Amino acid sequence: MNAIDVFSAVDQPDLWAARAQMALSLAWHIVIACFGVGFPTLVLIAEYRSRHGGGAVYDALAHRWAKILGILFAVGAVSGTILSFEMGILWPRLMATFGSVLGLPFAIEGIAFFIEAIFIGIYLYGWDRLPPTVHLLTGLPVVVGGIASAWFVVTANAWLNQPVGFTLTNGVVSGVDPWAAILNPATPVETTHMILAAFMVSGFGVAAAHAWGLRRNPASQLHRTGFLIAFSLGAILTPAQIVVGDAAAQFLATNQPIKLAAIEGLYQSQRGAPLSIGGIPVDGAMHFALQIPDGLSLLAFRDPNALVVGLDTVPAADRPPVLPVHLAFQVMVAIGFGLLALGAWLAWSWWRRRDMPRSRRFILAAIAAGPGAVVAMEAGWMVTELGRQPWIVYRVMRVEDAVTAARGLPIGFFTLIGVYLALTAGTILVLRRTLAAMPEDGPPS
Repeated sequence: MNAIDVFSAVDQPDLWAARAQMALSLAWHIVIACFGVGFPTLVLIAEYRSRHGGGAVYDALAHRWAKILGILFAVGAVSGTILSFEMGILWPRLMATFGSVLGLPFAIEGIAFFIEAIFIGIYLYGWDRLPPTVHLLTGLPVVVGGIASAWFVVTANAWLNQPVGFTLTNGVVSGVDPWAAILNPATPVETTHMILAAFMVSGFGVAAAHAWGLRRNPASQLHRTGFLIAFSLGAILTPAQIVVGDAAAQFLATNQPIKLAAIEGLYQSQRGAPLSIGGIPVDGAMHFALQIPDGLSLLAFRDPNALVVGLDTVPAADRPPVLPVHLAFQVMVAIGFGLLALGAWLAWSWWRRRDMPRSRRFILAAIAAGPGAVVAMEAGWMVTELGRQPWIVYRVMRVEDAVTAARGLPIGFFTLIGVYLALTAGTILVLRRTLAAMPEDGPPS
């Protein structure tokens, strides 16, 4: 558990501003980015059905979704650009030291993004100008580009958690193997977890919008069809996400045990460690939690008597903030199982009556599922990022070693708050006007 510590801290009195600015940018961008990954699949499903016997409602739905996709993609490109600049501006020592390691995944992610952008343009402006089959096929690179873009950029984050593929000597990197860095041990589980989350956010988010429409107009075929397609996508992927989450916990138990200890509020290493549900970890102890004896050992190692490493194995300075990590994990898991139950509700109703539930409670729960999926995804990222603290590169470079020495960081942070408020307001305004111009059940405008 001994960490490598060859870098010196930067004299930066406003480190909090750099952390806050990066957190704000990531939290904002990742929501829009999720729709860039999962939404194109929904659009293609609707268009495919419209061209294969689905009728006018699928055609209207495909046009409606495609316009929204175009807007969200443009906004995501802006927020993603802000984020890419911040990597170099806020964390210059990270990029200066490990740029040769992280360069390849960012470069390929950029290529995937350009492919996605080019084909989104062709797809949107080629409607009614290209043969139907050709137009449908131009949507496939958008789907592939979105997934590839997400995969490569998440490999860079996975590397921050499991840094391999280089040799570090007195703070100097050599012997770089960028493909080993991309295919680091955390890549399979972290990329799968994120891409599934992106599809779930898209599915439940779009479904929530149509559930809102159904609440106002229960007879709308467009909202009913849109809801069933989008909600089904999210619901089908939820069990898979829970399985991947379980694999992620097992991975942490072996490779990042301190992060797992923070997640569970496990202060002391122990065999037969309990699984804590809920609770508040403060002052070195867990309070008010429902604890399942041996549960954590069983889930992490498939052995109820296995030894689970606690926070006591590292100095206090090397521990992540336990309270927010634990609470974020609990929120993510609770929402995940809530979404699973909601999907089971729809499946039960469909099996019994070949129809979706019509009750007000289900519609309200479906509306809540959209923001709920976003909150779960954001909570998952809090676990990933805060759980790695105090390291920006796990056990290699601390956050305070990577930050810029430039002054005035709070000015940039507060300015960015204004930028994102304006971007949020502008996005909502454009979406509302675009949707208002399209009839809910009529032909596409």
